Amino acid sequence: MRHFTSVYDLPDLNEALKTAFEVKKNPFAYQHLGKNRTMILIFFNSSLRTRLSTQKAAMNLGMNTMVLNVNQDGWQLESELGVVMDGDKPEHLREAIPVIGSYCDIIGVRAFAQFKSKEDDYQEKIINQFVEYSGVPVVSMEAATRHPLQSFADHFTIEEFKTKEKPKVVLTWAPHPKALPQAVPNSFVEWIRQADYELVVTHPEGYELAPEFMGDIKVEYDQKKAFSGADFIYAKNWASYSSYGQVLSRDRNWTVDEEKMALTNQAKFMHCLPVRRNMVVSDGVIDSPDSIVIQEAANREVSAQAVLKMILEELK
Repeated sequence: MRHFTSVYDLPDLNEALKTAFEVKKNPFAYQHLGKNRTMILIFFNSSLRTRLSTQKAAMNLGMNTMVLNVNQDGWQLESELGVVMDGDKPEHLREAIPVIGSYCDIIGVRAFAQFKSKEDDYQEKIINQFVEYSGVPVVSMEAATRHPLQSFADHFTIEEFKTKEKPKVVLTWAPHPKALPQAVPNSFVEWIRQADYELVVTHPEGYELAPEFMGDIKVEYDQKKAFSGADFIYAKNWASYSSYGQVLSRDRNWTVDEEKMALTNQAKFMHCLPVRRNMVVSDGVIDSPDSIVIQEAANREVSAQAVLKMILEELK
């Protein structure tokens, strides 16, 4: 595997899951792979779990790591080609990216959707420039339309906690005061579609995800009906795709609470974090024994390490 930007970069999903179980069982068994190798983590946006888990995963594999917060530690970077650079951005990605690539063996990039242009965001202009110009493998630490490391961890977590071969997994929209990208729900649907699970997506009208991610998955607009008999509830807010980047609803009736969880098959509650308590989910649900958000977050280290192991093995 050369780059990792989506589930489709994996040579085989089941083999990737096996690798994840291997590194979780013995995280320090493959340090020889990363000896004298360096990973640079580039952040255009803030991070907690992604930064710490990816850096720890690289260190577990024996790698040196460097972190650059672009808008705080370096120059403002221009990403558009053909512009006259007479503004506040003194350096272009076209020069910055190959320079960064010359200092390392793997680059991790985190660059959110900007909600200025649906076309620009869904063309993944920033992550694709890193793939094209860096000369080294690139790992997406969340891009405009996908968050594959999160979704790998989500899938792995379901595999750990499922009690039957084909669990019912529900992705539910939940209210939020801000407009959030579609990257996590897009990616979650894309990954879970590859698994032998029953997937249900529920949200208010106007929050339909892009067709290329949904495929043949049907939306259940009745949240309570969607929750019925579920084994896993994954809550996440996202802004509208059709009315791009807009908040169409803050309806608290979509908050995941104890009453709704009582409709499930004692479902495990999941969320990528950070989460707005008593807006996305009630205290009673997230603090319950059926909440696995901490275990899910811990598995971010596992998914990152599995990905880096597969890439390093190809660099040998």
